[in-house]
Amino acid sequence: MTPLTELLRRHVEQGTIPGAVALLGADEPEIVCLGVAAPDGRPLREDSIVRIQSMTKLITAIAALRLVEAGRLELDRSVVEWLPELADRRVLRTPAAELDDTVPAQREITLRHLLTNTAGWGMILSPSPLQAAMAANGTEAGPEPVSPGADEWLALLAELPLAFQPGEGWRYHHSFAVLGILLSRVAGRPLADHLLDDLFGPLGMSDTGFWAPPDKLDRLAAAYRHGEHGLVETEPAGGSYYAGPPFDVSHGELVSTLGDYRRVIRLIQQGGSWNGIQLLAPDHVRLLTSDQVPAAAKQPDSFFPGFWDEMGWGFGVGVSTSGARRGRWGWSGGQGTNFWVDPDGTVGILLTQVEIDDDLGQLFDAFQALYPARAAF
Repeated sequence: MTPLTELLRRHVEQGTIPGAVALLGADEPEIVCLGVAAPDGRPLREDSIVRIQSMTKLITAIAALRLVEAGRLELDRSVVEWLPELADRRVLRTPAAELDDTVPAQREITLRHLLTNTAGWGMILSPSPLQAAMAANGTEAGPEPVSPGADEWLALLAELPLAFQPGEGWRYHHSFAVLGILLSRVAGRPLADHLLDDLFGPLGMSDTGFWAPPDKLDRLAAAYRHGEHGLVETEPAGGSYYAGPPFDVSHGELVSTLGDYRRVIRLIQQGGSWNGIQLLAPDHVRLLTSDQVPAAAKQPDSFFPGFWDEMGWGFGVGVSTSGARRGRWGWSGGQGTNFWVDPDGTVGILLTQVEIDDDLGQLFDAFQALYPARAAF
């Protein structure tokens, strides 16, 4: 039994996860499928469709950079032309200030700000008036899929002040929902249609989208979270939100498969080239996979304690900046998914469908430790 199989089997037996699909290695990686996709006992398969949640951010970043290369966007140009809701921003005097204690924004929000989570909105981890306001108007990040539709969601977010001046702080998540809406408006159609033509088609990603189509619902796994007495099903296999588009979800997150997501990673590993076609410039690949957040923006309270000690943020992915894993880049999704890529070409992808908590965090840590990074020192 390989270390990967042993790790996953142990966590299935402990009840951490009902099952997992995983990949580990370089040219001929090991692929493991264990456990079940639903309470009825159907097995998880290599082509099972899963909710990748924040692993969507890498895909959205690639799509944004492709529009830059097409001359339709610029990294350091204001996005207000396409997102007029973001004009004339007000900024809290301090992140914990009352909502009316604001000053004018010193600069407009740019694409670079969105790609680096430095636009001014994001997850607020400590109690504050802004945190309470986001919870009240439905823009607070959480485990549930986005609601309402894209335009209404952006209008609600724009009612609230920024937590910091654009480019001068860091808060996770919301910038990428705004980015999805930006891409849809620049493209002149829902992001789902744009991604299908511009990225998923060229890469052969036939099982990735904002929902699973009717003829593939039998492969959509159930979703769970840990309850007092074990795993609790939160979304059934083949049903609920990801079984169809209830509204414009350009600000939402994707479903995908192990094989499809591996194609995204291979595109980056190959310097943006796919089947002899340059889909992404090497310079943009370098920016995407290296730390792009100014040191002054890395405040201790901007994310989980200790996050910035050995980590940075590129465009849609976290980047290990020091320590044993220096040079490794990757990220996780809130529904129990994780991936990483080492400088020597080794890739790890782990797909479960259990909401991240301490138990999932321990599994991720063990998965990350299965292979030591071999970054150049």
